[in-house]
Amino acid sequence: MTATELPFPGLHSGIDGVPTLDGAQTAREYTSDQEVRWCPGCGDYVILKAVQSFLPDLGLRRENIVFISGIGCSSRFPYYLDTYGMHSIHGRAPAIATGIATAREDLSVWVITGDGDALSIGGNHLIHALRRNVNLNILLFNNRIYGLTKGQYSPTSEPGKVTKSTPMGSVDYPFNPISLALGAEGTFVARTVDSDRKHLTAVLSAAAAHRGTSLVEIYQNCPIFNDGAFDAIKGPGSEDALIRLVQGEPIRFGADGAKGLIRDHATGGVKIAEVAEVGESALLVHDAHSPDPSTAFAISRLTDAGHLHRAPVGIFRQVERPTYDDQARAQVHHAEAAADGTRAERLAALIGGGDTWTVA
Repeated sequence: MTATELPFPGLHSGIDGVPTLDGAQTAREYTSDQEVRWCPGCGDYVILKAVQSFLPDLGLRRENIVFISGIGCSSRFPYYLDTYGMHSIHGRAPAIATGIATAREDLSVWVITGDGDALSIGGNHLIHALRRNVNLNILLFNNRIYGLTKGQYSPTSEPGKVTKSTPMGSVDYPFNPISLALGAEGTFVARTVDSDRKHLTAVLSAAAAHRGTSLVEIYQNCPIFNDGAFDAIKGPGSEDALIRLVQGEPIRFGADGAKGLIRDHATGGVKIAEVAEVGESALLVHDAHSPDPSTAFAISRLTDAGHLHRAPVGIFRQVERPTYDDQARAQVHHAEAAADGTRAERLAALIGGGDTWTVA
């Protein structure tokens, strides 16, 4: 089997004999025998079910799928999937996943992380995975709080947030994960919401099909330590707060699509306008495939740092760029093809050649 014959469009092996499916799979086959231990009402349950439901559609055997997590409530994820996986260390899941993706091109590699794990101790690893465009998928569960350690403020908590670690209110200014990913030149950057199963599944499926690093921020409610953090985009009146991005379509939202996004020529960004006042032709048409991320970044800035009075959701950016792991493997293959002697002889020559010396 060649790379182009693989049934999963986001995965290329280049190695004959890659395991493929003999028949269809079901979500049940991706469900492990472990008891799911999240708090009642946690948004993680919906995300888990969505992932279990679309994994069979990838056309891969379970042993060719790997989930790597860091530390946090979301990081229990690998236990609940009947695939390979690892519950790794705090913030380092992208680094471990990079090694796996580079060493094993026949695997579909996924990172499960949270707003604390990814954006605090793991922030450095996250931005470099995005910059390098490693062929892996990062799902960032954002509940805007530290849930596993019982309710401290996180890098996405709003200013003034009163928590156990900020009894007088947080004085930190939070990260906008989408803006961060776009600034790191992420090739696939998206946001979805745990309560919208259809949208969530569609975005995850698109991320899986992308070759390179995909980052999906998932707004996920923590009913114990930060309940209601996303009520503005879920409850009554949410049509005025939730801005759905659809490729190739004018960006409209609100009751009956009465509002839309237009260019803000004064700032170079985008702004909200009444469609009746500016006209349909003035609306910004969403283009996630634009090589310039400036407009996507401007759209991401519509998400305020406070109580989420508005939030664009969907795929902000989806472009193609060579991946780190493909290029690294190509260098190895080229070096091996051009080298003389056996592998052991070449290794000995490498160790003994160049700037080496003997210490008496």
